[in-house]
Amino acid sequence: MIIRHANETRIPPAKASRFTGTATGDSILPATDGVIINTITFTPGSRTHWHHHENGQILRVDAGYGLICTEGLEPERLRPGDWVWVPPGERHWHGAAPDSFLTHTAISLGATVWHEEVSDVDYAADHPDEGHTR
Repeated sequence: MIIRHANETRIPPAKASRFTGTATGDSILPATDGVIINTITFTPGSRTHWHHHENGQILRVDAGYGLICTEGLEPERLRPGDWVWVPPGERHWHGAAPDSFLTHTAISLGATVWHEEVSDVDYAADHPDEGHTR
C-alpha cells in the first residue's frame, strides 16, 4: 500500500483531553491493522497527557527539543534524530521542552489509553538539565 501525503490528512490542533498546550499534526498512516502514524508538532511547553499504548510506541524526533518521562522515572531529553521505544502498557508522557518546539513522528501500535494531564508543577520540575543544546 502506498500512502501519499495530502493536505486533507492534516489533523486539527490536539484535543484538550489529550494534550496540554498546542500541538498539531499530520496523519501519515490512518489506523491500519492497529497501527497509526502521525507527525506531531508541539509548541514550547506543550505535552501529551499521561498515556500508554496497547502494543507499544516508537517515536522519532524530527526537529527541536523535548522531554519524555515514564511514570516513576526521571524525564529524559529528546534531541533531533533520537529514536524511542516505549514498551506495551508503559505509562508515559512526551512533548516540547519549555524553550523549544518539538516535531516527532509517532508510530502507535494498538489502542492508546489516555490518562490525566501532566500538571504544570510536575512539568516545571521535570527538566533534567537547563538549555536544550546540552
